[in-house]
Amino acid sequence: MTQKILVGLSVRAFLRRHWQKKPLLARRALPHYAKLVTRDALFALAARDDVQSRIVSRTRNRWQVAHGPFSKRELARLPARGWTLLVQGINQMLPAAQALLLEFAFIPYARLDDVMVSYAPPGGGVGPHFDSYDVFLLQLAGTRRWRISSQRDLALIENAPIKVLRDFHPEREWLLAPGDMLYLPPRIAHDGIAIDHCLTASVGFRAPGAQELGARFLEFLQDELALKGIYRDPELQVQHHPARIGGGMLQKVRRMLGQIDWRASDILRFLGQYLTEPKPHVFFTPPARPLTAAAFARRAARLGLQLDLKTQMLFRGRQVFINGERCQVGRAATPLLARLADRRRIAAPLALDAEAAHWLYQWYRAGYIELDTRERVSE
Repeated sequence: MTQKILVGLSVRAFLRRHWQKKPLLARRALPHYAKLVTRDALFALAARDDVQSRIVSRTRNRWQVAHGPFSKRELARLPARGWTLLVQGINQMLPAAQALLLEFAFIPYARLDDVMVSYAPPGGGVGPHFDSYDVFLLQLAGTRRWRISSQRDLALIENAPIKVLRDFHPEREWLLAPGDMLYLPPRIAHDGIAIDHCLTASVGFRAPGAQELGARFLEFLQDELALKGIYRDPELQVQHHPARIGGGMLQKVRRMLGQIDWRASDILRFLGQYLTEPKPHVFFTPPARPLTAAAFARRAARLGLQLDLKTQMLFRGRQVFINGERCQVGRAATPLLARLADRRRIAAPLALDAEAAHWLYQWYRAGYIELDTRERVSE
């Protein structure tokens, strides 16, 4: 399947020639996802308060952005041309969108972000812009014209509510039909205009900036700090300028702050929790009438398990990270939990050791995982 969506390229060839280097146009890459979501279903998602949505519109040279949720009346009043509805994270709502995201599992999950779907009537688009991350643009329905440029001038229109390039000089263009896909590396300028009523899926990849990582890591360290001692100066001398910060104080405080330290293990714990932390609007629903631990273990062994669509799960060694939590697991439980993280679903029959059953039951109670509902048996 991977070679098909990469127009015959092996994963190695794609990563070597294109990933973060140059665009790739793949005709008929994923035609079976053309019915991933309908316009009406996307509108219904945009009406939910647990889904991020926005409408970008343009009147002459003025851009406007409105944030959801949107009522049916608001959506019905939209004009016939020149606007775009964007709905983020539909892979957290639709199993088919999660399956689409997993088509790109040749990129580590730590880099996968989400699937965004946009709907636009003729003339709709969000303007020429660039992204700081890799993106695959899959046409689901209708036709969209994409124009791209490797221009170095990435200056933006001042005071615009969205990032729109001030000057865009397209170098290449294509018309994408349902099933066609365009890969763009970071900082490639692009502009997509709907030719007719169209739906486009955007598979994005996380690329946090150094500033964000640094700030979040310092927050993480703050929770871990346990510095010893208090400021003392028994040798204090008369100071002629009481407002002056003395060199002795600077040295003492420097030694106190010198206790702040971190190791590679701290970076791993931070990164695992940071990368799996749910976005602020994401919530999990525990089972209304949870099974007992014993009943859950029996049914899980018989049915199999799957991650909730909203769950993010990563691992390294015997450390498992799930939805911002870190779990240190035993050697016997590690293979099964790693398989669940890799595949997001493990089929029956399962052989659960006591520790694996313990962690899985805790996550089941939290709403992070569920029994595989593709089969049902009576308990």
